[in-house]
Amino acid sequence: MTNKLEAERPLSPHLQIYRPMLTMMMSIAHRITGASLAIGFALLAWWLVAVSMGPEHYECVQSFFGSFIGRALLFAFTWALIHHMLGGIRHLIWDTGTGLDKGTIEVFAWATIIGSILLTVLVWVIGYHRMGGL
Repeated sequence: MTNKLEAERPLSPHLQIYRPMLTMMMSIAHRITGASLAIGFALLAWWLVAVSMGPEHYECVQSFFGSFIGRALLFAFTWALIHHMLGGIRHLIWDTGTGLDKGTIEVFAWATIIGSILLTVLVWVIGYHRMGGL
């Protein structure tokens, strides 16, 4: 037999109750990019260790990063880093009490999305241009 008080209590909010909103998706993306940066920094550590171990190890890592999969991972890491940084800046602005109205929150969310894509492409275009268009 169920206690009457327990039966009247509302369910705790969960994802099936909420309608997906841009700000909710940005919060989830911020967490995912933060977690994925750990993988990216592990790859960076692998590269640094290979540099310290000599030419054979360095060549192995470089051949991986030069492959399609390696470049795709580096591109994703670049985007995750920039997206997470812009999301962090957005949160710092909110910490000052600025931009908390619904319209500005939406503008910040779109600025983070568009800015992260544009800055990632810009970093890669500059990188390829400086390296002679590998």
